[in-house]
Amino acid sequence: MLFDIDGTLVRRAGPLHRQVLEEAAAAVTGVAATTANIPTQGMLDGQILTLMLREAGLSRAAIGRAMPAMMEMAQELYVARCPDLRKKVCPGARSVLHRLARKRVRTGLVTGNLSRIGWQKMESAGLRQYLHFGAFAEQGDERRKLVGQAVREARRAGWITRQSLVALVGDHENDILAAQANGIPVISVATGVSTAAELRKLNPDYLIEDLRSFPWQELSL
Repeated sequence: MLFDIDGTLVRRAGPLHRQVLEEAAAAVTGVAATTANIPTQGMLDGQILTLMLREAGLSRAAIGRAMPAMMEMAQELYVARCPDLRKKVCPGARSVLHRLARKRVRTGLVTGNLSRIGWQKMESAGLRQYLHFGAFAEQGDERRKLVGQAVREARRAGWITRQSLVALVGDHENDILAAQANGIPVISVATGVSTAAELRKLNPDYLIEDLRSFPWQELSL
């Protein structure tokens, strides 16, 4: 079972994530850029950095050269300053992960977060123990590619076979599109910025208000 982070497992985690991207961009490139006009929900961190620096006037070539250093610095800043996120866990998220663990279902992350940021959020939210692997922003430029990478990693590790049920749980339209592109079911939760009506337009396999309504019986779990 694959999970998005922001809006799915935790929400309203504060402005720190945006801040460290802005600080890293300024420190590495010398250009003051902002995320203020960037619709960050559902995007990968690399996409956000690219858009904000393009708006600030940098060329794609210059951004590409700076990207590894920006990603590294943003992660260092976030890990050093991450707050306690235990009160930011989405309704039902902890109980779903706990129940999946008891059923010995392997769970992983597919997220637009950089890896150390994503894992730090899970650690600070008290959810890290339930999650075994992940695909993160530095590993691809599109969410659909990250879903494929996560599935391949789980297969290589022997946790799933081609006959195993693999589903993606997410709160954004991009999660639905990524799951559909990889031919796996998607469970959409209306705990992020996207409304249930917006999510429904893309025909997710399951649409629930929050993870307290996880479709256990429908998935035969």
